[in-house]
Amino acid sequence: MTAAPAVVGIDVGGTKIVAGLVSAGRELLATARAVTPARALGERALEDAIDALLVQVREGHEVGAVGLAAAGFVDASGDAIRFAPHLAWRDAPVRTRLTERWALPVVLDNDATAATHAEASFGAAAGADQALLITVGTGIGGGFVVDGRVVRGRNGMAGEFGHMRLVPDGVQCPCGGRGCWEQYASGNALQRFAREALARGPSILADLCGGDPAALTGPMVSEAAEQGDTAALAAFSKVGDWLGVGLTNVVAALDPAVVVVGGGVAAAGDRLLEPARHRLQHSLVGAGHRDVPPVLPAGLGPDAGLLGAADLARRFIER
Repeated sequence: MTAAPAVVGIDVGGTKIVAGLVSAGRELLATARAVTPARALGERALEDAIDALLVQVREGHEVGAVGLAAAGFVDASGDAIRFAPHLAWRDAPVRTRLTERWALPVVLDNDATAATHAEASFGAAAGADQALLITVGTGIGGGFVVDGRVVRGRNGMAGEFGHMRLVPDGVQCPCGGRGCWEQYASGNALQRFAREALARGPSILADLCGGDPAALTGPMVSEAAEQGDTAALAAFSKVGDWLGVGLTNVVAALDPAVVVVGGGVAAAGDRLLEPARHRLQHSLVGAGHRDVPPVLPAGLGPDAGLLGAADLARRFIER
């Protein structure tokens, strides 16, 4: 009996692209990553960067299909990315173009939707009838599961919780709006809060960025927090609190059994999740008269989107 071919999952975020070769048993066999090309460089540069990663991870292996999870608004047909706040694609027939380029079946989905599929199928939300997933990275994405199925909405764009407006006339968002949730609870927000703290006094952050606030990155904030730096810990606490503010609204609307938080920033664990849990517990309407859902870290970590895309690709070729 011939062994099932491997599939490739590719997670295209606003900051980085990660590709992984995944076996039939969901084992991650190889990975490669690159910085996401700036939006101004255009669609071709972005697709060339994705192609280069695919070449790296598939070398020496038979690949049956590619699953692409992208931080953008994927239409209901699964062919086009209509809009992507942090990426170059605009009304782009991505699946058709890449299918032709690679001569392989390509499955396209939103990155948070793919992560939701993975967490609901074999991650932290497995077995839950209703589950909410929030991914916290460069921005915020999400997904909702009902009776084990991801809710996609009329346009295929359900789960764009990051662009709920929490602060009227607040911080400008790349989507064109102001005061979106992801401007207060994301990797970009973490850096902004840390830069504001850096301006108020000395900290480990100053040493890590060479005294240049513009050079400060998310990993630097995480490193400083690991060393107990007050400013970095305060930035995480602020992001976590804002995460809880948004979660309170979404939980009030959807009433899930469990909330799962994933994405790169969520790797901070309880530094991020404890303030969010506290805010949810104390702000959710009727909290003393209902079961407040637990807020859990993603079981698959930052690889959830990649693994979800790979699983969707495998299901496509096996159906």
